[in-house]
Amino acid sequence: MAIYQFTAYFDDQVLRKRPYLRREWCIAIVENPIRAEAQWNDRFRFWGIVPELGGRYLRVITLQDRVTIHNAFPDRRFTP
Repeated sequence: MAIYQFTAYFDDQVLRKRPYLRREWCIAIVENPIRAEAQWNDRFRFWGIVPELGGRYLRVITLQDRVTIHNAFPDRRFTP
């Protein structure tokens, strides 16, 4: 099992803007995504459903190592 970390940006900005987000949700999505893909800047995107958010999709962005979570937000435009 991977040891997940969170960037200072996640702690200082993401959780401040979206206090309803939970670290456990982000980790669960990275471990078992509906879809995952590389971004142009050596980061990775992961999508998953969060029942606690009314079944909405959450996009989680990690750094290149895929265990350091950098950003997360509900993705209204995602279609599986």
